[in-house]
Amino acid sequence: MRTTPARLTLVLLTCLLAGCGFQLRGNSSATALPDSWKQMHLETGNPNSEFTRELKARFSANGIVWRERGEAAYVLRLWPERFTQRNLSINSEARAAEFELTMTTRFAVMDADNAQTVIPASDATVVKQMENDPRNVVGKAEETRIIKGEMRGELARQILRRIGFFAASSTDDTGTGG
Repeated sequence: MRTTPARLTLVLLTCLLAGCGFQLRGNSSATALPDSWKQMHLETGNPNSEFTRELKARFSANGIVWRERGEAAYVLRLWPERFTQRNLSINSEARAAEFELTMTTRFAVMDADNAQTVIPASDATVVKQMENDPRNVVGKAEETRIIKGEMRGELARQILRRIGFFAASSTDDTGTGG
């Protein structure tokens, strides 16, 4: 049986990707939480916002089960995201040529009884830059909408990583996970 060049190339590329440490974004062991942290309650002022939905989906994909407050081990308190846009540079026509987009939110983790702050309130921030074409207003509005969605996902991943890091270090230190 002869191996075709296409199959050989596919095998070679697969080996190269595996050898360089390539990994798809998403669910990874770096954000895996100890079992004692997998039952959480989400407390937010806007449970139907795009950011809240993104955060819930991202956490659920990483094994978090959202519970009612009385059944949860921890409470994730989430403030609304804030989005700002500022001009970085202007073109020869005195119009914005480049923008800086910033999305920030605040979060904290409490124990289930709300008696103790486990992770004090802290900010998570994502900053991106975007070029502007004043002649393509509709296209840039759509690009901004897409970038905002990506930024929400990055904020959710950042919060998950921080909680995962804290949970892993507190489990290592105490052996109890809390």
